[in-house]
Amino acid sequence: MDVQDRKLSEILQVDGKLPLSELAAQTGMAVSTVNDRLRRLVSAGVIRGWRAILAPDHVGAALCAFLWVDMEYEGEEAAVQALVQLDEVMELHHVSGPHSYLIKVRVRDVAHLQKFLAEQVKPLAAVTKTETILSMDTLKETSVVKISQPE
Repeated sequence: MDVQDRKLSEILQVDGKLPLSELAAQTGMAVSTVNDRLRRLVSAGVIRGWRAILAPDHVGAALCAFLWVDMEYEGEEAAVQALVQLDEVMELHHVSGPHSYLIKVRVRDVAHLQKFLAEQVKPLAAVTKTETILSMDTLKETSVVKISQPE
């Protein structure tokens, strides 16, 4: 990625709906150049998709919780594949330390979280222990990635 690709990527992370003409104006490039660069960034996997960012409390997913999940090696791969498929799972991280995984979930309320744990997570054969942390308030939640400058 060169300087122009970085600038284009930074702008798009904040507002992915900008028309090509506005992107061209903000970057000082021609519309055709912006279009070519966008296609290249998508094909290179830098841009992984285009989507709307929804307000969780408006769509029945107001409760944010983080789950520490411990797993045995036997069956771990199958458990991870099952977890990846669940719509409630927003993030799934294999972590170092005393736990195996950290999972961020969004559900309607505590009752739905309890049902999710009882029916989707704890029955997985590899799961040996879970610990749940409820988020009281989300002060920052973003998908914007800081773009490092080349060394």
